[in-house]
Amino acid sequence: MMKDRKNATSIVYVYNKTRETFVATEATVADSYVRRLVGLLGKTKRWARFGCGLWIVPSRGVHTIGMLFPIDLIFLSKEKEVVYVEEFVRPFRISAVSLKAASVLEVPAHTIYRTGTKVGDLLEISSLNSSAARQARATSA
Repeated sequence: MMKDRKNATSIVYVYNKTRETFVATEATVADSYVRRLVGLLGKTKRWARFGCGLWIVPSRGVHTIGMLFPIDLIFLSKEKEVVYVEEFVRPFRISAVSLKAASVLEVPAHTIYRTGTKVGDLLEISSLNSSAARQARATSA
């Protein structure tokens, strides 16, 4: 029996087309009220391994209240252009609000540095079922 679309968890990859590098190879999409509300609450440091992420759609800002580890934040326009970044946001903080942002990608701390992601970069976000995603998983393993 297939799950409803609303109950299914979407997993995507995030590729920085400008820098030609993967930002996340397994990012969960938080596109419902409950998923956006919960976000990464309750996740442990084990979640924060390189390649993971949470894409919050729609969002112009986030908080880390109740989180147990720092994260990096990448704010994206509707066209998935990076409009703002925040590195190493510690628990119990509130991010800036970007009116240019349509979504926010939460990734493990130091991901922005490791990938060289900067404001103005163009990201590709697509389903893990694609061939590019299979290649990403193979090269990150």
